Amino acid sequence: MSAASLSNPRPTARERLLAAADELFYAEGVHTVGIDRVIEHAGVAKASLYSLFGSKDELVRAYLQGRHEARRVRLQAALDRLDNPRDRLLCVFDVLAELAASTSFRGCAFYNASAEERTGTGAVAEVCATNRAWTRELFLGLASDAGAHDPEALAAQLMILYDGSTVGARMDRTASAATTARVIAAALLDAATA
Repeated sequence: MSAASLSNPRPTARERLLAAADELFYAEGVHTVGIDRVIEHAGVAKASLYSLFGSKDELVRAYLQGRHEARRVRLQAALDRLDNPRDRLLCVFDVLAELAASTSFRGCAFYNASAEERTGTGAVAEVCATNRAWTRELFLGLASDAGAHDPEALAAQLMILYDGSTVGARMDRTASAATTARVIAAALLDAATA
């Protein structure tokens, strides 16, 4: 075995399937992209998908769980660089602005997937609910740390602001909605701590 193969091993079938799902589902939608396209893009056999995930629904679940974990890690890393509670709260909108500035930004993977969901139950609904609950708790904790008199009310306002700026950034294909949302979040925080 060469040194190159040790330092850069070929991704596993699971990793290739998740990478293909992440790319295709985010770009085109979870219902639009068929399983055969994911398999072809990943370069694996159909049997690999079913032995690893069991169904397309479970692959979608894994894709969204991966998105949730990446989002959680990205936000936590940004928050960990800051000490000031005000800056930490506003940082959430800075991270969104950074993402929205990317040419590959297609909005929130969770909003997109849930918009395609017809029943509101199953894998998509479960992971989307988990992600949304985590975001609520994040805003609640940040609002509390920043000294808001009613952290729950501020967190609810910030959720709506975050939702709107995410959709606006997607629709306008610019980060301006997220940067504007940061200004509004600062005003809301000032009012909530006055």
